[in-house]
Amino acid sequence: MGAPTADRVAGRLLGEAPAGSAGDRMNQDGSRRGTDDGVMYRRVAADLRDAIADGAYGSGGKLPAEAALAEHYGVSRGTIRQALALLRSNGLVTSRRGTRRVVLGTAPVQSFSELLSFTNWARSVGEEPGAVLDSMVVRPAGDQERERLRLEPDADVYAVLRVRTLSGRPVMIERTVYPVWVGELVARLPVNEVSYTEQLLEHGIVFADADHTIDLAYADADDARLLGCADGTALLRELRHTTDPTGRPLEWSEDRYLPGTVAFTVHNSIAASAFSRLRHAGPAR
Repeated sequence: MGAPTADRVAGRLLGEAPAGSAGDRMNQDGSRRGTDDGVMYRRVAADLRDAIADGAYGSGGKLPAEAALAEHYGVSRGTIRQALALLRSNGLVTSRRGTRRVVLGTAPVQSFSELLSFTNWARSVGEEPGAVLDSMVVRPAGDQERERLRLEPDADVYAVLRVRTLSGRPVMIERTVYPVWVGELVARLPVNEVSYTEQLLEHGIVFADADHTIDLAYADADDARLLGCADGTALLRELRHTTDPTGRPLEWSEDRYLPGTVAFTVHNSIAASAFSRLRHAGPAR
């Protein structure tokens, strides 16, 4: 396929067909036909990732514009946005839409996917992630859920309660609410699937942006039962609102961690976000 340089993009814009062009498989609305969408954006992302690793754009350089990339690869701009969202989740490019993406470097300081995904983070610190499904129900959305997920007043949601484990040890309760169109996919996954994020990616659903709020919450009866802690134990809580590359809400989640299992650190940088999850090193003295 070949990542586009400025010359190659210019050549394509003048009518040169790229190798492996998918233009003949496009619908009239610009979307791709068949079931190749999820595969195609990842091929584009892999191609650009290799070019970044080879220094084709340089740290701080700019990728071609979305329209030029779409023309070069013979795909829709939506496919390009999914590919760029994947690169962004790996910490390789900036996240501002409407401008050309700036290359941050060949190796990320902190992977967004590790902060977003418990599974990716656990593996990055040498632990084996696990998940045990406690319940999954379809119910009317609450007021806050409707607001966060931008739902109609009478909309339903899929509410999922899971226990997350590190090498077999329960460390976190995950309460996630999905809009029906996402929840229907989640409901078809294996009962104790470790990573919903990875499986949803296979269906072309990209978790691109997330807002995180960190505070404390006290263990309720479910927390105590599933984590094996006392009712009322102070737990570290992370509230997470996640959207796709177009800004469409994908999930509203509340995660509660046992004390002493993780810590969060924030480092301000003009170049990249460095908000990360860490294993807890022990109590402060």
